[in-house]
Amino acid sequence: MSNIFLTGPKHSGKTTTGKILAGLVRSSLNCACKFIDIDKLIFQRTGKSPRELFLESAEIFQKAEAEAVKSLAADNQKYVAAAGGGIIDNSDAIAALKNIDAIVVYLDVSAECAWSRIAGSPSGLPPFLQTENPMETHRVLHERRAAEYSRFADILIKAEGKTPANIAMEIKEELANRL
Repeated sequence: MSNIFLTGPKHSGKTTTGKILAGLVRSSLNCACKFIDIDKLIFQRTGKSPRELFLESAEIFQKAEAEAVKSLAADNQKYVAAAGGGIIDNSDAIAALKNIDAIVVYLDVSAECAWSRIAGSPSGLPPFLQTENPMETHRVLHERRAAEYSRFADILIKAEGKTPANIAMEIKEELANRL
């Protein structure tokens, strides 16, 4: 079994779905499969959250993100990983991901759905959306990234309106069809 790398916009359900999917893989394939949140891995490696690193500079954050992805290449245990929403804009992280035995899954949600989740987040708007018109900044960014994610992913899952458990089951079925 290949590792599974969940991608998609901020608040598309990657982390919650990933935890459920790792459990499904463990039980159905009777193998050790852990869940890895790239944002938490970045914190473990740097002692700073992705938001804190981004506030220092986008370059510092992207370097930490790429290093976190590179570190997964040495991980011999199977895993489901959830990437940050902007990983598609990090060429070094994407290059590192291409060198990992992983199936990339894109959790696709509309710009409107993602915006409603981001705008309602208790942590507030991320730094890259703190602009004069954050909703428009998000829409433009979302549309550009969605096109890139669609081209990059091995599997595309329409995630809007589905529970994380349903999304995880759909991914599991897609993976079973590839065996």
